[in-house]
Formats: sequence, C-alpha cells, structure tokens
Amino acid sequence: MGSTITEKILAEHCGKKVVKAGEFVEPKVDIVLSNDVTAPLAIKEFRKIGTKKIFNRNRLVLVMDHFTPNKDILSAEHIKFVREFAKEQKIKHYYEGGNVGVEHVLLPEKGIIASGEVIIGADSHTCTYGALGAFSTGVGSTDVAAAMATGKIWLKVPNSIKFILKGKLGKWVSGKDIILYIIGLIGVDGALYNSMEFTGPLCKKLTMANRFTIANMAIEAGGKSGIFIPDEITEEYMAERRQKNYKFYTSDKDAKYIKTIEIDCSKILPQVSMPFLPSNTKAVKNIKKTYIDQVVIGSCTNGRIEDLRIAASIIKRGKKINSNIRTIIIPATPEVYSQALNEGLLKIFTDAGAIISAPTCGPCLGGHMGILASGEKCVSTTNRNFVGRMGHIKSQLFLASPAVAAASSIKGYIATPDMI
Repeated sequence: MGSTITEKILAEHCGKKVVKAGEFVEPKVDIVLSNDVTAPLAIKEFRKIGTKKIFNRNRLVLVMDHFTPNKDILSAEHIKFVREFAKEQKIKHYYEGGNVGVEHVLLPEKGIIASGEVIIGADSHTCTYGALGAFSTGVGSTDVAAAMATGKIWLKVPNSIKFILKGKLGKWVSGKDIILYIIGLIGVDGALYNSMEFTGPLCKKLTMANRFTIANMAIEAGGKSGIFIPDEITEEYMAERRQKNYKFYTSDKDAKYIKTIEIDCSKILPQVSMPFLPSNTKAVKNIKKTYIDQVVIGSCTNGRIEDLRIAASIIKRGKKINSNIRTIIIPATPEVYSQALNEGLLKIFTDAGAIISAPTCGPCLGGHMGILASGEKCVSTTNRNFVGRMGHIKSQLFLASPAVAAASSIKGYIATPDMI
C-alpha cells in the first residue's frame, strides 16, 4: 500500500520510511508560528519548561497581526511582551508595525515556508500553507511552547480525503466559491481531523491565490490540514521567493483514502455562506434580496493582490459604493498594499468611497477596523461567520468571494457582478 503526500512528509520529518494514518508520531518542525493573540501564552509556558533558548531562532516566526495597529492598552501590552521576548531570543522573523502583514499571506510571500515542510502555528488557519504542498496545521499555544523548546510536535497522522476537482470555472467563480461549496457539501465536521487533499485536472489551472484560499478554509470543514500536490505553478511561485532547496512530494497511486469526492466545478455558481456557519452555503441567485450595512475585503483568505484586482475591476464598473454601505479594503501585507497603490487600485477604491486599512486581521475576529453593531449585516471575504464573529451577537456575517463582496458594495445588497 502506497502513501499519501501527507504521510510522506511526516515520515521524512520523523526519520522513518513510512508512517500510516492513526499512528502517533513526533516529527521535526521546520517553522513554528505565533501571533499577538497566542504568543504571550506560548512564551509564558515556554518559560515554565525551564529552557533558556528556543530550538532555533531562525525557525520561530512571530507576527503581530491581529490587533495591529494596537487597538487598545491590552493589545499594546501583549505586543510589548512578545517584542521583548523576540529581542531576548534574537528572533530573526519578528514582524510588527510597518513590516507586519496578515501572517498566512506574509509567510509564503517572504519565502519563509516552503513545499514539503512541516509548519505548526498557534492559529487555526495555519493550514493555508498546504497550498504549497506542505503539511501545516494549527495547534494550541502550549503545543507551540513545547515546539519552541524541542523543535518537534506530537500528533496523530491524519487520514486523508481526496477531492478531485474537475471542470471549468464559470464566470466570477473562484477558489472561495469552491471551498464554500465543499464545506456546504460535507459540513463543518465533514473532514474532522483528516487531511483534505485537493487534486484533479482543475487544480493544475488554479492560481496560487485560489489554492491558498481553499487550503485556508480546510479547518472550516474540521480538517487537520488542506494540501495540494505541487506542480509547475507551485514551482514558479517557490522559485521567486525561496533560495534554499525545497522538496515536492506527491501521493502514490495506491495510497489509501477514507473517502474520494469528485466535484464538477463547472456547476458551481458564486456562493455565499449564510449566518451562522461556513457550511450554510447557497448560490447567490438562490437567496432572497438581503440588504447589508458593511463589506470587508481582505484577510488571510482573500487579501492578496489578485483579490484586490478582482474587487477593483468590479467597483470601477459600478463607480460609486452604495451610500448606505461601509466598505473596508484591507491589503494583507505591505507588499500587497504597495502593489495595489502602484497599480492604481487604491485610487479606484477611495474614489468610489471605500476605506483603506493598514494590513491587519482586524475585523475578521471582531478585533477592530469594522466592528458590527446589533442588527447589522456584513458581506466579508473572511473565513468564519459564527455568532458574534465580527461584533455584536445580533449582527450577521455572510462569507463570499471578492467578486461578490465588491458587487454587493455597489448594489447595497448581496449580489454578483452580473447584477451591476
């Protein structure tokens, strides 16, 4: 019996020829990640262990992205605490202020992570890096503390579900629509502690931005990880950002999967995830007219330059954002911000009446930069729409692609670009 890509990566990091699903292993980690929310607890637990230095100062990444710029005294104190630890440990990859970006966009962009690696992070959307053919997963702060000390993580090898993506994407359909459709199909626990492996002829045509979006939301189906088989598009992306060697793995033809799901993506229409679960998905055309108060375009799911280009192309057509709508554009990193500025995208947004934010997670987790009041409705390109996720427990959050979000900002209700 052959091995999946996930099993192969974990086996090599354990120094074994083979590992199998269900086996408990202790692989070496290539990158350990934490942020301003989760790092303070990890650091406190690390100090309790009694270890004076982390296992490798170049392999811990600390990104102060959730409440940046500091939204209050508590967030400022948290960041100060982490900053002092980073200086004490001489951490190479510490990001704050003008060089900070949303972590799951920033790390691939800077070439910090690579194909074939094992990455853990005290953030559930660490699964994003599976888009590059890496095993990446979110863990707790105490697990991060242990990995900071030992350079290893203890985990169970996940079973794998194979998703075979076929067909040609329709107009305005993107990776966000694909993953929302999949989560709606299998449910928020449909891939519980499984690796969601994406393959098939359509995958070879998906841009890296679309792959990052799909892998990012594997956790919303309960997945331990999401992963793509690396190919020529992955190679091109890696070659631009990474100097050192990286390794491409693939799954054997006789690898074992607990389930295989084929999806004809040509039948997927622009999707929206209705409150209050990511799995509560419908095609936009099948929902009644829903007026909204706010639109957010950004986050680790859809804050890349490709996402902003799509949004700008639609907003430019509409010319003016609906006067009843607050539209917040959040470029995910300084590089994305700079690109958007140089390409004239930010001018399109501001001329239309949008608000441009500094790179931040901000409203995604109800932090700041767009908190909802009671009864307000928001269309967002973020990844979760639980009760109170973006503010008041009586607010409502609708998840969608940048195309649907941009069109909705023009119309004032949930819409597709064809409705402009």
